[in-house]
Amino acid sequence: MGTLRDLQYALQEKVEELRQRDALIDELELELDQKDELIQRLQNELDKYRSVIRPATAQQVQAQQNNLVLQPDQQRSKRQAISAEPTAFDISELCHVTLPFYPKSPQSKELIKEAILDNDFMKNLELSQIQEIVDCMYPVDYGKDACIIKEGDVGSLVFVMEEGKVEVTKEGMKLCTMGPGKVFGELAILYNCTRTATVKKLKALE
Repeated sequence: MGTLRDLQYALQEKVEELRQRDALIDELELELDQKDELIQRLQNELDKYRSVIRPATAQQVQAQQNNLVLQPDQQRSKRQAISAEPTAFDISELCHVTLPFYPKSPQSKELIKEAILDNDFMKNLELSQIQEIVDCMYPVDYGKDACIIKEGDVGSLVFVMEEGKVEVTKEGMKLCTMGPGKVFGELAILYNCTRTATVKKLKALE
């Protein structure tokens, strides 16, 4: 039968063992928190890239070249918006992705950049990411009364207004009117949801 001293010593050993276990648990919890933060950062980066990456196809490039050759004046007068379309990919391939590049005037580049910096959901992107978005956006023309975005549809494009005006409605109720230098369509891309509103081009004033 052990003495009181032996029992005290055994108790101290148990207390020390429990203290070491608590310290180990704290370390593991800290490591898990750090990994959660890393996963969240990677997810945020993935969401950002998904909102801008669109592989160019030979057919699309040829179609754009044909438009520029056949209708140069019409391209300049009718240009309504600039957009970028995302595509899904594995996060491990991020470093190997080559973004498409579409030449544009210095004025268009500056307009897109300022529009992004003015947007609450995109203004916190890094400058290098904003430049990538600017480079890979391309012109899209819409006629009068055209429906650019329809509420409830699956979203695959982000737009920057370059000329003209659009009306934004939700469930038939007018929300606002937007002019040049505004981003729209980003919510469906950033949050992987359907279009939250309808956007139509307004008629030009006579």
